[in-house]
Amino acid sequence: MSRNTIFLTCSIVLNLLLFHSWYFHGQWEQSWTKSATAEAEFVASISCSGHGRAFLDGSILDGKPVCECNACYGGPHCSVFLPECIADAISGDPMFLEPFWLKHAASSTIVVPGWHRMSYEFNDDSLISKELDAQIRKLHAVIGNAVTDGRFIIFGVGATQLLHAAVHALSTTNHPSSPSRVVASTPYYPIYKEQTEFFNSEDYKFEGDTSFCNNNSGCKGNFIELVTSPNNPDGQLKKAVLQGPSAKTIHDFAYYWPHYTPIPALADENLMIFTLSKLTGHGGSRFGWAIIKDEAVHQRMLTYMNLSTYGVARETQLRVLKLLKVAVENEGKEMFNFGYQTMRNRWRKLSKTMSLSKRFSIQELETQFCSFSEKVRGATPAYAWLKCEREEDKDCNAVLHSVNITGRHGSLFGAESRFVRLSLVKSDDDFDLLLKRMGTLVSQENNNDGINKIVTHR
Repeated sequence: MSRNTIFLTCSIVLNLLLFHSWYFHGQWEQSWTKSATAEAEFVASISCSGHGRAFLDGSILDGKPVCECNACYGGPHCSVFLPECIADAISGDPMFLEPFWLKHAASSTIVVPGWHRMSYEFNDDSLISKELDAQIRKLHAVIGNAVTDGRFIIFGVGATQLLHAAVHALSTTNHPSSPSRVVASTPYYPIYKEQTEFFNSEDYKFEGDTSFCNNNSGCKGNFIELVTSPNNPDGQLKKAVLQGPSAKTIHDFAYYWPHYTPIPALADENLMIFTLSKLTGHGGSRFGWAIIKDEAVHQRMLTYMNLSTYGVARETQLRVLKLLKVAVENEGKEMFNFGYQTMRNRWRKLSKTMSLSKRFSIQELETQFCSFSEKVRGATPAYAWLKCEREEDKDCNAVLHSVNITGRHGSLFGAESRFVRLSLVKSDDDFDLLLKRMGTLVSQENNNDGINKIVTHR
């Protein structure tokens, strides 16, 4: 056998060995995806009677994840209704979007390997995924609710962290004798007051309602006005009240999505804050973003974020990227139409029930042209701002407790105690029970009125 033949044979054998090693080694390396998929699909297949859910990170009983039941349901499979339970309408937990994501399980699922982005930073030394930044800009362009061209975008651990970062960035520094005054128009989101007072900074203090300045002719100093639009709790589209060089504004646009309101125009403010929770329903992912015009403000917020949490988890950013890609599919029509239809149906049902009552009222909201849906439509608010109309019903939440309903006390929003905020964004089970209990309360009112009329006629 010639030397060339020997070399050729050895080369063929070597390449076959290398191919064999690569092929079977590669196949083995990829087997973990099958295992992860099987595990996830097994948990998803566990029946909780439509009133709960099993999770990969949930409790284990007899080697199997157990059902975590919705409020007012119990039993191993969440099949037992608990009739005496409280209809909890306190939190803004946006579970109304869960059915959409169950339907889109395949397109919204991610698998995160153990080696995924273990470093503190991305390759460009930043803490922000460039792909996610681009996807957020695309989202706003599709919906038409905010200008992003020429703006800075910063990520935060939910809108709550970003709100405080913004207050910090806009506040007067090195002037402990004259801190910036943080204000909002009543009724306002309670976290504005609670968070500002909790951090107890020398640079800013919560002053209360914007009328503090409007009604005070001697009003001086620097102001930071927090504007929520649509407003939490009453769903009204809001504008800044304070004007002038000493007034700075933070626009909280958590609810400025077609689920909750017509989109009349692109928002083009100096500092705008959005949150994933009210957009896709994923409150547990703790993700929000701010859109900022001024570079100096952007840098101050960035410093705050770096010193507090050093960015948002890479796994969170990966999940948000996947979710937003689904959200903008078909120009956003599917997800936003689902959200709008769900909230519209809930608002109509509650409005119909409340129309039969003189004891209670809910807010009235104007119809407007929506640039996203290209039609005139009404608001479909995240919350009902309920008012007890009777003079003796000074504590409206106490009245609701009589039929096992609990909401957020109006005083928390800087309003009277005869107001209560009722959440409409929770699960179908939560809303159905709330509607049933409100119906009971209205029926009691009408029955009592009928009895009183009979007694009067006698």
